[in-house]
Amino acid sequence: MSPRAARPEGVLALVGGGEWGDGLLELHREMASAAGAREVLVLPTAAAFERPGRVVRQATDHFAASGTPVRELAVLNRREAEEPAHADAVRSARFVYLADGSPMHLRSVLWGSPLFEALVEAYRKGAAVAASGAGATVLGDPMVDPRGGAYTVGLGLVKDLAVFPYHGTSARHLLERSVDLLAPTATLVGIDEETALVRDPGGSWRVAGAGKVTIYEEGEPAHALGAGSSVPGLPA
Repeated sequence: MSPRAARPEGVLALVGGGEWGDGLLELHREMASAAGAREVLVLPTAAAFERPGRVVRQATDHFAASGTPVRELAVLNRREAEEPAHADAVRSARFVYLADGSPMHLRSVLWGSPLFEALVEAYRKGAAVAASGAGATVLGDPMVDPRGGAYTVGLGLVKDLAVFPYHGTSARHLLERSVDLLAPTATLVGIDEETALVRDPGGSWRVAGAGKVTIYEEGEPAHALGAGSSVPGLPA
């Protein structure tokens, strides 16, 4: 199934980074409840070269506050993303979390893999999906290239939406380049740390968490929205 072939059925959270901060506890509880999840399946794939075990420990501590167990799916390379057992684990999960790290590595592991197809299938069937930093970046298309702020091809779970994570603290020249090169058909969203742009079932968007989401469109002034704000005009 193409990622763009059907309307969303689950809740999708694109997080700007700092995913294990207190600012997202309420959202994470809400997502687990909405999906009927008894655990969170955490993929430290993007952090394959950045102590993935530490990522899982941080996730475990974070979700302990809401009484939700964490289960690690240690997919760190392309070979592991093609293993049927790993795809089955994602397909049957009710809450999948793509942790932060290297977006380029994450994209290379997931692109066209059985695991990514399983993620899309789970999401279409109502699973909650959260993706932080690198994860949020790769799920859009176009995708902001972190090496210079230009664009490359993303995985396309969301069409015509580009994500710029760590919006409040990232290098200004990279953001300016992303804004300058934005295609007229796309929207760029700058997402602060401990903040999420959330797509609910049916396709409506809103802001959750501690910070703001800033919307950039060609020829339009940037505007920032805080928690609880709806975000019209984004791809359904």
